[in-house]
Amino acid sequence: MTRVTTDEKGSQHFTEGDEISVYSWASAAPSAENMVINNAINKLTDKVWVATPQMLWKNNVDKHYFIGIYPTKNVDNLTADTYTFNAENQAASDLLVAVNTNGLSYTKDAKDPVKLEFTHVMAKMVVNLSYKNQWGGTPTVKNVVVSDAINEATINYLTKAVTPTTTAKADFEVPATVANTQYVSVLIPQNGIQKIAITIGDKTFIYDNKTPFTFESGKITTINLEVGRDQVILDEVKISNWTEGSIFGGEALD
Repeated sequence: MTRVTTDEKGSQHFTEGDEISVYSWASAAPSAENMVINNAINKLTDKVWVATPQMLWKNNVDKHYFIGIYPTKNVDNLTADTYTFNAENQAASDLLVAVNTNGLSYTKDAKDPVKLEFTHVMAKMVVNLSYKNQWGGTPTVKNVVVSDAINEATINYLTKAVTPTTTAKADFEVPATVANTQYVSVLIPQNGIQKIAITIGDKTFIYDNKTPFTFESGKITTINLEVGRDQVILDEVKISNWTEGSIFGGEALD
């Protein structure tokens, strides 16, 4: 459930027409007053990132610092921005951030583009379902629902830190990537979810992990469940790194 494309080698990259927001500031911490580039929309067009408006250096003295955000977003406060999980469009809820805090200065002979390496800020959940022989095959699953998921958070784009709003919770339906067997979603990093409901026909099977799962930023948590006619059994929980995003190359002109 991420818009970024994964190729056959497992690498992730942006595709034609994708857009990212770019922010830059010079000398001081980012604020409305000292932004040099304030949400320039960079669109991947014929393998080249085209910025609107054009991105310009403030001067050739100060170091410039950069943040890239995907999908595009107008952010007033880069250290404390409100994020809301969209259960109706979970692919759009994916959030990738790239930060260059080393600082770059303009030089007339500089030919290298500004490089930003994007990483996933949200967590990713994969629920795999298998079935006991008593089903006589693979049944038709109506839905898979996660209970009490946090759906709001505060994002610090400089540090990529996510602070969940623990009072904002709701159940949400996990989209199927393989009908009846695999369900995948991004979600806000959190550690309060412990129940997953699977509805088959007119019966709902509830798996209660007893202790909450931990969903970490930039990590994939895979939960393998075996469904019987009387109960759901946990087979395995696996946590793995989420592949990093692509390198963004753009230009800031004089």
